Amino acid sequence: MKYMIMIYNRPRFLEDLSEAERTELFGEVDAIIKELTESGELLGTEALAEPAAAKTVRVREGAPAITDGPFIEAKEQFAGYLLVDVTSEERAVDIAARWPDAKLFGMEVRQVI
Repeated sequence: MKYMIMIYNRPRFLEDLSEAERTELFGEVDAIIKELTESGELLGTEALAEPAAAKTVRVREGAPAITDGPFIEAKEQFAGYLLVDVTSEERAVDIAARWPDAKLFGMEVRQVI
């Protein structure tokens, strides 16, 4: 079963960390990525640009209306994702719970249909 694990954090989160904190965080991320790559469970992962660089597109009366920024106002942002192919929802939840951002912000796990 495929799951998208969505990573949430706040804008400039990484910039506010010390060098040691960043090194520790990226070490945790690298270990999880290595494990998922070796097991064949990782299908893809990407980080996203900050919400200020986003465009929101809505079609109104047949014409696109494009605005700068994200659709919703929130302290946390959708920062990236992992796409995994795992045997169960429990495995996807386990992966999300181990991701560093889960300790500070949150992760969302949704099955790809």
